[in-house]
Amino acid sequence: MPTHISLDITLLLMLYGAGAATAAVACLYLLLRRGNAFAPGISTPTRLRRWTATFFAFLAVGHLWYMPAAIFTSEDDIMMGMLIGALLDCMTVFPLAIVILLCMLQDRRRPLWPVAVMVAPLVIIVVACMVQRSYALRPVFEGYLLLLAVGLTIYMVRALRQYRHWLRDNYADLEDKELWQSFLVLAVILLVFGIYSTGGGGMTYEYIIQVCGILLTGFLLWRVETLRCLAPQYCPKCGEDLAGEEDLAGEENPKGEDAGEVEAGEGRGSADYIGRLLEQRCEGTQLYLQHDLTVSQLAQAIGVNRVYLSQYFSHQGVTYNTYINTQRINHFVSLYHKTVVEGQPAKAQQLAKESGYHSYSTFSLAFKKRMGQSVTAWMRNYHKLR
Repeated sequence: MPTHISLDITLLLMLYGAGAATAAVACLYLLLRRGNAFAPGISTPTRLRRWTATFFAFLAVGHLWYMPAAIFTSEDDIMMGMLIGALLDCMTVFPLAIVILLCMLQDRRRPLWPVAVMVAPLVIIVVACMVQRSYALRPVFEGYLLLLAVGLTIYMVRALRQYRHWLRDNYADLEDKELWQSFLVLAVILLVFGIYSTGGGGMTYEYIIQVCGILLTGFLLWRVETLRCLAPQYCPKCGEDLAGEEDLAGEENPKGEDAGEVEAGEGRGSADYIGRLLEQRCEGTQLYLQHDLTVSQLAQAIGVNRVYLSQYFSHQGVTYNTYINTQRINHFVSLYHKTVVEGQPAKAQQLAKESGYHSYSTFSLAFKKRMGQSVTAWMRNYHKLR
């Protein structure tokens, strides 16, 4: 065997070994470590951790299978080795990657059985190739994988948009909850799928797919560890969906099972009544300054049903997140005015923290959206008008 081929094989086996080791370590970390090394203050969803650990386990097994297959010399052996590896990927790695994407969305528990239906044609195609001992159906495999990627992208983009609305309807603070990271996970997984399905073989292709696998493992581990578990909708101990129980937070539903619409009159579910409660028990007590205040906690604090409160915000044409940000920014303006009047140095970062924001960047974005100008520009104009 020529020397340069031997070096290529050696480097490839090293990459396979590195990929297997990286995936195995990531799997054991997620299963055995109780704390969070990436973000100590964040508790991540147990269900997502377990599915991701399973993904890493099968990724490591796949690498261990491909390692000996990389040194086959017979064309028939190489073909069967690749087909068996593809079958393992279609039965484990591909569906588990899709399951991880679904588990990142914590607004509700989505059924996972459709994933098996989606990848079943891939399994059938690979089995047919193994029976025929031929790559004749490879174009069909690649075409269906491309179709699957397009369909998954459309579904996930739509689901992520719905998830964003759900976040803004239920959470005051969106740090560690926003979506760009999940979009990035989707893009990376689709990129790996694309390279996997369209690669023409050869050493360069093998190098690229192995490096991408290692990078995907590291990135996915980071994303899982930095994704906050959104209780009480999702229980971190049992992994159960508690959205149904959460809807019963606050007072007993006066209309039975169906909360109905927010009424315009003076009933306990009326808009006027809820508005007064918010003014007295949230704005009057400055409850909005509490970090990570959820709509369920606010409903319980003011003594109304969560469904009524959500309908109230919808009736007012705002999201819960917008309401809380409005109160906090008004608080910031009041603090700034008081600080200037008293002749004290006004530091926007400190005043933003005192107004309920942990992140100044989050405050800046909310302030600009609310006031129509940046914090710096507003402060400059404020002093000009004095």
